[in-house]
Amino acid sequence: MDFNDIQSAWDNDNNENVVLPTNLEKIQTANTPLDKIKKNLKKELIYQSMAVILSGFAPILYDFPEKWFLPFYLLYSMFFAVCVYYLVKLYLFYKRLNNITLRTKDSLYETYFDVRLNMELYKTFTFALSPFIVLFFVGFTVYLVSTKPGMQISDLSNSFLIATFVVIALTILFVGLMAEWWVQYFYGKYAKEIKKVIDELKEE
Repeated sequence: MDFNDIQSAWDNDNNENVVLPTNLEKIQTANTPLDKIKKNLKKELIYQSMAVILSGFAPILYDFPEKWFLPFYLLYSMFFAVCVYYLVKLYLFYKRLNNITLRTKDSLYETYFDVRLNMELYKTFTFALSPFIVLFFVGFTVYLVSTKPGMQISDLSNSFLIATFVVIALTILFVGLMAEWWVQYFYGKYAKEIKKVIDELKEE
């Protein structure tokens, strides 16, 4: 192949992925919201990991009777497994964010959709914990009732049981709403900033 053939092949090459300097500068403006997402996610991973571990010491901290240890730790083992599964996925997402270099439109698109996907993962994580929160609440209520002298579970009135079910339903609803607000406040608004950069690049 002579020089003319090389030149012709170069001219016919697909240049769709070539980024102009002005576009590169615009793409790299997405680094600021991305850094904020990484910072918030790092804090969450640390705090949530500590909370999961410390919750395992609840029977000792609250001086549970020995007969309550087995049911608590059976429930805690399932809770712990769910938390580890989701926290590992979020940690891998955090590692990916640290290795990202925003230099092309493709890398920006991929990063944005990865952020959106893991926002949904975070909400799923919170919803997955809701049943455990309810079961811990019910178990703790039963424990408090059982510690009162002469008080039996069968002595509870229907109105008390109805009120308990209402509280459980409201708790699940509250957890869901809080998860939505939390994700939007700490991650959603920064994802919107990245989306804004993508929209501006489309207009050019």
